[in-house]
Amino acid sequence: MERVDLIPPPVVAAPPPGDAPRAVAADVAERADALATAPLLNCLLREIAEPLPPDLPDDGRFRHRLPGGRLLRVRGRRRPAEPELYEAGAWRRLGHAELVELVAGTLRRHTGAANPALPAEMTDSRNVVAALLTARAAAAPPAGGYLRSEQSLLTGHPHHPAPKARGGGPAAGWLPYAPEAHARFPLALLGVREDTVVEEGDVSALDALGAAPPGYRLLPAHPWQLDLAAPRLASAFADGRLVRLGTTGFAAWPTAAVRTVYAPERDLCLKFSLDVRITNDVRRLWRHDLLRLRRTDAAASRAFAALDGPAAWLSDRGYRTAAFAFEELAVLVRDGFDGRLASGATPLLAAGLVEGFDGSPLDAVRDPAAWWEAYLRAVMPPALAVFADHGVVLEAHLQNTLIAVDADGMPVQALFRDAEGVKLLPDVTRAAGWERLVYCLVVNHLWEVAEALAERAPGFDPWPAARRELARHDLPEIPGLLASPTLPGKTNLLLRWTGADGADARYLPLPSPLALP
Repeated sequence: MERVDLIPPPVVAAPPPGDAPRAVAADVAERADALATAPLLNCLLREIAEPLPPDLPDDGRFRHRLPGGRLLRVRGRRRPAEPELYEAGAWRRLGHAELVELVAGTLRRHTGAANPALPAEMTDSRNVVAALLTARAAAAPPAGGYLRSEQSLLTGHPHHPAPKARGGGPAAGWLPYAPEAHARFPLALLGVREDTVVEEGDVSALDALGAAPPGYRLLPAHPWQLDLAAPRLASAFADGRLVRLGTTGFAAWPTAAVRTVYAPERDLCLKFSLDVRITNDVRRLWRHDLLRLRRTDAAASRAFAALDGPAAWLSDRGYRTAAFAFEELAVLVRDGFDGRLASGATPLLAAGLVEGFDGSPLDAVRDPAAWWEAYLRAVMPPALAVFADHGVVLEAHLQNTLIAVDADGMPVQALFRDAEGVKLLPDVTRAAGWERLVYCLVVNHLWEVAEALAERAPGFDPWPAARRELARHDLPEIPGLLASPTLPGKTNLLLRWTGADGADARYLPLPSPLALP
């Protein structure tokens, strides 16, 4: 795989003279509004609005009726923009703040429930984007395509009302650790008294990060999480159960998941707890998930070992923590790429292909049909086979799938990750597992990549090839999937508004692009 050279901290240029700073600030505000508006509109239009015929055949604007009868129109479909509300006989443009007010009022009437926290998260998400844009303009991106793809997600989840919210805290607390700002930082090193250590699986990579004093074991910590958990850890530092041992001698790069980091010098990937709500959940490594991790990961590892072809599973091989702060200090060791990546290939985050980044192979595709067929052959067969043959339901969405490309940018291999999101049959029913797989793989993942590719290749229809690839696989559910007029779409806006648990997925039927006309 390609190697990423560590880059010195960027030198921030002096601000330009005159009115230029105000112009830059206005540009950042406008871009932040646009980036935050698109996913919020996607949620509103998917979950509770009724589509209407467009104003004009070639106008590019699409009208929708909201609950209660109000009319909203937007420009574009995949990333809707420029929302306008019909009032007093005319269309009025809405900024992001006004859109938040409209969504909140619509949801109150639609559900009969109030939720003042979610509008605050929507606003926080927009403000985070503005801070990221400002920081990103002065930061040097990583040298390699893999980390550029992981750090590209300025929009983030395209169907979430607040995809970039960071808990509402000041930017100074989280910006040094933000992947979207091209952050990289050393990890904190702690010593945990041996009689309080809890671990399972292979965590030998942690012991190679430094030297612990006698009677202690080494435990790396994410600096942001260490700050967040400081009040709860004060007594452990005071009585010697925890000691500070400095920092790693190398920088780690945060990836798209924010709490997961990759150290290219060590080919080391670590996942930490982070007591911050990001999208639907507080991103802590929960005890119940850690306790079932080895069983889930072992099942996924066996399933991938039995496959024909290059697909790989990046194993969550073990975790270490302290008994007195089991969730707060947990760290999970994940496979790197050495020995798992196809020779000469570069791994790229699927979500990065959708978002776009400098050097993305989507920007250089000459034959969209050949590229898409190669992508489908890399991603779809392993995800379907581990389900059909081993009862493993991958959470194969955009942020859990890496696509490796060759020197010409053609997909040659898929790599899947995150045992925490994997479900096993019969822990869940086959029907529930299949619905989850279809949502993650087809709706969240392939649909988004297909539309991003089609935008770059006007007139190209990606769905006949997807139907052909699905039809090659002998699963009893596939004929029904191909015949169904709908696919399951997750209702992130309603889920968050009603306060449902993030793992309690709720689906609504979406018109299926797989269905024959």
